[in-house]
Amino acid sequence: MTTTAPPHPADPVDEIPPARQLAAFGLQHVLAMYAGAVAVPLIVGSAMKLSPADLAYLITADLLVCGIATLIQCVGFWRFGVRLPIMQGCTFAAVSPMVLIGTTGGGLPAIYGSVIVAGLAIMLLAPVFGRLLRFFPPLVTGTVILIIGISLLPVAGNWAAGGVGSKDFGQPKNLALALFVLLVVLGVQRFAPAFLSRIAVLTGIAVGLVVAVPFGFTDFGAVADADWAGISTPFHFGTPAFEASAIVSMLVVALVTMTETTGDLIAVGELTGRKVQPRSLSDGLRADGLSTVLGGVFNTFPYTAYAQNVGLVGMTRVRSRWVVATAGGILVLLGLLPKLGAVVAAIPAPVLGGAGLVMFGTVAASGLRTLSQVDFKGNSNLTVVAVSVAMGVLPVGVPTAYEKFPDWFQTVMNSGISAGCLTAIVLNLLFNHLPAKAGPALPASVGLPVGGGEEPVGTSPEEAAGAEAPSTAEAPRTAEAPSTAETPRTA
Repeated sequence: MTTTAPPHPADPVDEIPPARQLAAFGLQHVLAMYAGAVAVPLIVGSAMKLSPADLAYLITADLLVCGIATLIQCVGFWRFGVRLPIMQGCTFAAVSPMVLIGTTGGGLPAIYGSVIVAGLAIMLLAPVFGRLLRFFPPLVTGTVILIIGISLLPVAGNWAAGGVGSKDFGQPKNLALALFVLLVVLGVQRFAPAFLSRIAVLTGIAVGLVVAVPFGFTDFGAVADADWAGISTPFHFGTPAFEASAIVSMLVVALVTMTETTGDLIAVGELTGRKVQPRSLSDGLRADGLSTVLGGVFNTFPYTAYAQNVGLVGMTRVRSRWVVATAGGILVLLGLLPKLGAVVAAIPAPVLGGAGLVMFGTVAASGLRTLSQVDFKGNSNLTVVAVSVAMGVLPVGVPTAYEKFPDWFQTVMNSGISAGCLTAIVLNLLFNHLPAKAGPALPASVGLPVGGGEEPVGTSPEEAAGAEAPSTAEAPRTAEAPSTAETPRTA
């Protein structure tokens, strides 16, 4: 008598929830990133003094390509797409260079020419970044995820206060509405049935919107003025112009966004239980490059993974990439139907702020959870975390700290995520991989990870796999017998 083995349960990342859950979870992701997605075209377009019609065109084009980029990243084809629940949106790292390019004579054609070149460069460099994954052990990844969360919290704070530039910024009524939404999100997550608890953010935003309308926080007048349909055509603002100075600036942005995306992909891999490998990292970065090329063709800007939605994955514990793919489909609809986009745009900033405090705080907490795997006894790991977090928070707390430095330096260091990530990588190499000073050997037990089943901190999973003896990347070092982990490495 033969028995049939029970089917293996689907990987949570590949699981397809029922249609109603897909729609609800997907809409939740859209609401979490919408404000950030439309901010970049608004800032760049306003700085270039574009007409309201051109601004509206930039926004709809951005939403359309956001959706396409998200579908490429989540669904994937050939060697494009990490196939994890990752939302894509315009990167803020490119805002300052694009404003400079657009307002100094080059205009939008020069911006789009440099964006196309940057996208091609990202696709070419993707395999190189994939091989750098070994420089992201739990010590570095946990620190980077923590910095991502901390860097996002001021965004939620500005939303809660009413949105940067609003006339009533900081009014108690704005903070009260944000607090109300925060309490609704927490209450739903704690006391509601399982399905509702997974859409706690969406529920909080919906309830907050219902409360906001009668109290005059928003109105839907712009919805009536919006068109029902709009299609973005390639090179709407003219044939791209390829200017050397603009291209150099955008290539620096490309390196920054690749660093940020690497941190985001690793964070989502940790949250979903499907850790990113060198090949999948290359595929994810290659998708970023393709999306950026599409952005240059369809009148929008460089694309990157959105850290806002990383927190939502961790908070809701919904790990399906098809949920985020559904969100990408919703963004495509918003890009093709401007009237729907106007409805979403009417959600007041304090409502988003209350939900953002939970989501972005979840990202930071996830970083702490990853760092809990790290041994901090008898080594310099605490110094690595401390200095990296300090460098990551500096541009967030003091945005003008680097304003006297060259533009390329500001582009790199004004991003707290890239500044903290680069610092963590360099310090981990300095303290855990370079040969130590000569001195008496310490007891073998000092500095090793707690618990015999965990991999040594300071090495990647690939390096630790199959090792018969603990790596000395976290163990005490002596000058007499350095291990291969102590040999200086180059990228």
